[in-house]
Amino acid sequence: MRTRKQELGDKNIVGARVEQQRKTIGMKQKDLLAQLQIRGVDLNSSGLSKLEGQLRGVADYELKAIAEVLGVSVNWLLDIEK
Repeated sequence: MRTRKQELGDKNIVGARVEQQRKTIGMKQKDLLAQLQIRGVDLNSSGLSKLEGQLRGVADYELKAIAEVLGVSVNWLLDIEK
């Protein structure tokens, strides 16, 4: 597994949780990207890497699709689930 070269950014609060859940379920970035494309989210590998590294913002429709693919709630991604 590769380690992150850059420090985490501050453009979103979900990136770390997206990466955490993706790795927990054993999903590769390319598999997540493929599932997002099926749901109409056109994101490339650079964009996903920046999202996970908190270097880009996340649109609401992206957040919803990511939650669906990863099998978690949007609230969990936002770290507001009780």
